[in-house]
Amino acid sequence: MTMTAEQAELTQWLKRAHTLGTVGELLGWDEQVNLPPGAAEQRAAQHAAVADAQHAAASHERIGELLRHFEAQLANGGPTSLTLDPDLRAIVAQARRDYDRATRLPADFVREKATQGSRGYHAWAQAKAANDFASYAPVLEKNLELARREATYLGRGDAPYDAMLDKHDPGLTAVAVERLFGELKRELVPLVRAITSAPRAEQARQAAARLRGFPVAAQQTFLREVIARLGFDYRRGRLDVSLHPFCSGTGSDVRMTTRYNEDQPLDALFSSIHETGHGLYEQGLPPDQLGLATGIHAGMAVHESQSRLWENQVARSRGFWSFFEPRWRELFAAQAQGFSAEELYLAVNAVEPTLIRVDADEVTYNLHIVLRFELEQRLFAGELAVRDLPAAWREASRELVGLEPANDREGVLQDVHWSDGSFGYFPSYCLGNMMAAQLWARVRALRPEIEDDFRRGDFSWLLSWLRENIHAQGRRFSTLELVRRVTGEELSPRHLVAYLRERYGGLYGVK
Repeated sequence: MTMTAEQAELTQWLKRAHTLGTVGELLGWDEQVNLPPGAAEQRAAQHAAVADAQHAAASHERIGELLRHFEAQLANGGPTSLTLDPDLRAIVAQARRDYDRATRLPADFVREKATQGSRGYHAWAQAKAANDFASYAPVLEKNLELARREATYLGRGDAPYDAMLDKHDPGLTAVAVERLFGELKRELVPLVRAITSAPRAEQARQAAARLRGFPVAAQQTFLREVIARLGFDYRRGRLDVSLHPFCSGTGSDVRMTTRYNEDQPLDALFSSIHETGHGLYEQGLPPDQLGLATGIHAGMAVHESQSRLWENQVARSRGFWSFFEPRWRELFAAQAQGFSAEELYLAVNAVEPTLIRVDADEVTYNLHIVLRFELEQRLFAGELAVRDLPAAWREASRELVGLEPANDREGVLQDVHWSDGSFGYFPSYCLGNMMAAQLWARVRALRPEIEDDFRRGDFSWLLSWLRENIHAQGRRFSTLELVRRVTGEELSPRHLVAYLRERYGGLYGVK
């Protein structure tokens, strides 16, 4: 489209605010990858300063003036409104949402929250290492207090948890999540029991237990080759090590991390592929549209659908391993000796309840998310005090996962998300799984021979399809609308349950 002077100016303001936000993300990446321990307090001050600058740019009165200009054109319906094509309409709508949010949050609150988020990360890391929830509890209480204040500023004081969900997935509500998770639980819990108790499941667990002694250097070589083959562009991104795997940045500078364990080689591999899914999404967004609705992701559930699809539907498939197994055996000749192709595939798809979410297989994984969602709801409803979280976690884990943590390190302290107040984020993982399965069903309907592509090491058709149908759409549509447009139906757990039954029912002999 040909830009008017007003469009060009609005674009400039929005991109400036976005660029400052990416500086904050880069500070966060460095904090978890490179920061020396003694610099934690300085980093908190740096976060506050950048957050302050970003907030000032995002709430500048000129953005409001420009938005009113475009909104008046729309309201009047005159000839000038014809210049507002669908992309510009989306840009204006998203900019209005962001501007209203920014102008409702006081600058001192923004600085306080950024400082607290940085300090919270270091407090969590220390508490986890020391298995000391008591030292972390005040941080979590403060984060909850900040979240409630934020919701009040945004006019959502009566529904603070909905306000948190909306931050990560615009328009999402606890009622909608509860309905989808309720449907999933009814089908998933008995399916998990049937799969985990199957004789074939024990063979898979035994095969996975034999994967020991894999040199980290060779692991790094293997997973970097895998990631490149999937389509990740290392010229615009990198992979490092952190305490908790994550992905941040934009398509021009994607920062991914993983972690290595010689006796758990699949952990680093699948964590890296998961983060690569995020990275591929960011690299697929139009670079000239960064900061605009046409160049930012649709929401975290969509983001997680991309990471989970590559991690599970793709990387746990027979076609994927048919291609990569020879290279795996070449790099790990000693470890692979006596390991049949079927045993490797069983190990890759081993299903065993675990206390740790990031180590969970794709069958039991969603139970971990339901657990966290239900605890978050109780926290925000005032039904659960922070001091009672460890006991509530143990009870919920015993009920949903079938295991009780022996300590808080493998229980309530295992995840980083709450340390910076990222409440309402966890549901996106399970919603992403549902979406990934629904997208996968659509892919298979369009290209039944997709696994033959994988056997040849060709992932280009899938990536191109995702680029066209998901990545290139930016935030033109809400999460639920995007699912409807791409798959032709409402988001539902039905496809996820069907996918799990097909893959693991067939592999383990479970109907």
